[in-house]
Amino acid sequence: MKRLSPGFCNRDLLPVEVGDIIHLEGECDSDGTWTIDGESGYLILYPDILISSTSIANSIRCLRRAVLSEKFKVCDRGSLQMLIGTMLHDIFQTAVTSGFTQENLQEIAFKKVHGPKYLKEMYELNVNQIKIMQEIEEYLPSFTKWASSFLHKSHVCQQDMQLKLPSDVNKEDPICKIEVTDFVDIEENIWSPRYGLKGKIDVTASVKIHRRSKTAFKVMPLELKTGRETNSIEHRSQVVLYTLLSQERRSDPEAGFLLYLKSGNMYPVPGNHMDRRELLKLRNQLAFYFVHGIKKIGSENGQTELSPLPAIITDKQTCKYCSQIHNCALYNRAVEQDLGVLPPDMSFIEMQTQHLKPSHLKYFGLWCLMCSLEAQCKEGKKGRRNIWLMPAAERERDGSCVGNLIRTGKVETVSEGRYLHHFQSTHDTMPATNLMQGDRVLVSGQEKGLLALSCGYVSEVNQTKISCLLDRNLAKLPEDTLFILDHEEGIGGLDAHLGNLSKLMENSAESEKLRSLIIDFHKPQFLQHLSSVLPLEAKDTVANILKGLNKPQKQAMKRVLLSKDYTLIVGMPGTGKTTTICNLVRILYACKFSVLLTSYTHSAVDNILLKLVKFKVGFLRLGRSQKIHPDIRKFTEEEICKVNAITSLCHLEELYNSQPVVATTCMGINHPIFTRRRFDFCIVDEASQISQPVCLGPLFYASRFVLVGDHQQLPPLVQSAEARDLGMNESLFKRLEQNKEAVVQLTVQYRMNSKIMALTNKLVYEGKLECGSEKVGTATVNLPNLKDLKLKMELFTDYSETWLKDVLEPSNAVCFLNTEKVPAPETADKGGVSNVMEAKLVVFLTSLFIKAGCKSCDVGIIAPYRQQLKIISELLAKSSVSNVEVNTVDKYQGRDKSIIIVSFVRSNTDGNLGDLLKDWRRLNVAITRAKHKLIMLGCVPALGRYLCLETLLCYLSTENMIFTLPAGGHEGLVLASSV
Repeated sequence: MKRLSPGFCNRDLLPVEVGDIIHLEGECDSDGTWTIDGESGYLILYPDILISSTSIANSIRCLRRAVLSEKFKVCDRGSLQMLIGTMLHDIFQTAVTSGFTQENLQEIAFKKVHGPKYLKEMYELNVNQIKIMQEIEEYLPSFTKWASSFLHKSHVCQQDMQLKLPSDVNKEDPICKIEVTDFVDIEENIWSPRYGLKGKIDVTASVKIHRRSKTAFKVMPLELKTGRETNSIEHRSQVVLYTLLSQERRSDPEAGFLLYLKSGNMYPVPGNHMDRRELLKLRNQLAFYFVHGIKKIGSENGQTELSPLPAIITDKQTCKYCSQIHNCALYNRAVEQDLGVLPPDMSFIEMQTQHLKPSHLKYFGLWCLMCSLEAQCKEGKKGRRNIWLMPAAERERDGSCVGNLIRTGKVETVSEGRYLHHFQSTHDTMPATNLMQGDRVLVSGQEKGLLALSCGYVSEVNQTKISCLLDRNLAKLPEDTLFILDHEEGIGGLDAHLGNLSKLMENSAESEKLRSLIIDFHKPQFLQHLSSVLPLEAKDTVANILKGLNKPQKQAMKRVLLSKDYTLIVGMPGTGKTTTICNLVRILYACKFSVLLTSYTHSAVDNILLKLVKFKVGFLRLGRSQKIHPDIRKFTEEEICKVNAITSLCHLEELYNSQPVVATTCMGINHPIFTRRRFDFCIVDEASQISQPVCLGPLFYASRFVLVGDHQQLPPLVQSAEARDLGMNESLFKRLEQNKEAVVQLTVQYRMNSKIMALTNKLVYEGKLECGSEKVGTATVNLPNLKDLKLKMELFTDYSETWLKDVLEPSNAVCFLNTEKVPAPETADKGGVSNVMEAKLVVFLTSLFIKAGCKSCDVGIIAPYRQQLKIISELLAKSSVSNVEVNTVDKYQGRDKSIIIVSFVRSNTDGNLGDLLKDWRRLNVAITRAKHKLIMLGCVPALGRYLCLETLLCYLSTENMIFTLPAGGHEGLVLASSV
């Protein structure tokens, strides 16, 4: 791989820039000159950007549409023709192993149409199974015709075909007969960082090519098409690209075939060099636009803006029926700000955005820019590219992959397209890994060319094996194949954000209402009297629920019921946010309102549902079972369909309409149920942690919405500093909070005792928080063995220090241990920032509290840096302490422990502070996780450079809560911890 130098000539190639990464294939002479021309060699721009063959083929007619389809993938919704095409592919691919007789094809088709696999898509399109079956049956005779003409051992005389392979000499007779002797693979998934391509080949077939002079054997791609028989350049281009992809797994197939399922006619498509070269040039243009989606104006540190897309082609027939026409016009007006002079018959493009105000276009343009900056930042960290750029051993040390695995036992077919595989290590035990149940994984072979064989989810991890549900059956591979499992980060990224922004700009009643509230800040409206919304038969039930609530919670319930638009519920730490949501759902359920319950994480959704189960509130949980709490799985669509063997559309529709409460994550709103159902209320938990575009998703499907959160706690996670500066970390909750009449604050908390609560009241909440009862306010940590521990510790005079006695004293609810004299310097290495002495102190204190009688599950350890967590976890593993949760601040939000120990890590004299501790909201979350005792460790002079920590330290100092550890006191920690 090379970077383009200033002297590089890009004539006849593409709009490259200095610094762009290229990969060269071709001849290189002794002086380092590469020859790439019409006869040999290729130039691949940004080969690590894997672009699908379908995208490249689609770009032939309109490059702009191909770029938009990548950015706004979610907007390319399915159609009846696409569904029938997918089903016909499936029927053909199934017949590959069982035969192409009419009887068999009829049976396969019936099972596909009346089975569970395509029910959701049929529901979404609102079609009926009889009509689908009729359309599919029209194709089946052509399947048989093709098989009789081309399959091995066919008794029908095969027809002549003209196929000239690139390797054929000039006199080679192009007339031949084709015989498919075997089917090597179905939906073969191939990634090629060599050519910057990816794709799934419909059928990979072993082919015998009969000529008068000789017979040749090849493994070739077979592309299936269900549309009109055009033998078009787009169709042929896909096959040409598949011949290139196939080179990752086997020798050059030189050609492939295009099979039209409606007629049974098959066309050969040679993969000659010139065609491949031209298609790679198209691919390079796409890669350029994907990489250079944003640009700097002026100097290197100048203002950033979105780059223009390829020009609008203004072809009436192509544009009018384009799935991206809305986004094309929207991006042009909001970002490029110039539609130019369109022909009169192209006025339908301008019509796409005429309903939008300048403020709406500005909002869209800003969020497109911020999302692009964030995507670029994440892409810069390589992510998926590490799978082929970084050695497996290095990724294993990282914990993100497990290598040297062999498949063991039988592959179980769980359902169509889901296969349970079991892997075990070739070593004695399974190596340490960060992979957990529910994680998405990519399975590759360790042998070159076996990249991205399959993907799926981890179903179980233990010391001897890892089990995964995969989308392909890998049983055909040799038994001695060595596999690698790589953790694949979430794929619902930029396109999910942009898809919601695009929907917000649509010309629909739902979108118009949301634009007026969110962008134009129209004030939310409220009813005057509860009697107008509260059904007579629900009044007693609602009254009983309200009896168990405190005053702020009751106010929240009433505000929601009176709302016409939206309500914001501020859930301060420990105020029973989950309980409040649970009771709100109960009241809405009693009033016969339908509710869409959402949050950013599966765990947050399930925490509410676990409470609802106790009150016998009916609900339907959407989402993958592996990601959902075991006690909630029986309420999932997946489990209900399995138990009740739902195979008909009417039964599926009954299920979707059966419950007034539907629960999913914000990313789960592309489910077919939302094409046909609307809700009275949408409740979004964790709303202050969710970025605006993601939070928008579920709001389209409800008349009113309730956002629950607290902008004084963690904001949306944004990795790009530039996107943060532009405002990407402003949640929808924070944006709408300026409408004070829509806000209800929960101020009565039941978690922290009064001394811990006083910290956050002083720093953040201006004294608004109050304890729910005297019992909560005076609660202390329960240490039944403390007296015995103190007696034993008297034997160690070094450990009769005042600081240690003070820390152990239950009535001292807040202690800050100053390590400036110890000393406890930070260290920074490849793994990140850590502080070994602080880690040892944390483990030492943890062991003492457990010996004093505290349960290990009641102790939580928090640190802002992952490397510190790793060191603490390793020290705990070597000690006798177990079952103590060690995690980041972010992972602890919404949870609590009796004792929380916080390691601040940073301790230096050079003023290097980092960013994590500068956010006062992160500090607020850390200090409000403790119920009875909060212990913080850090170097006061170093931490005092942080403004938010300086305020905290000043308060702690005035309250005599800071204890300075003596110099050298750490030397006896090992001895003391053996008490």
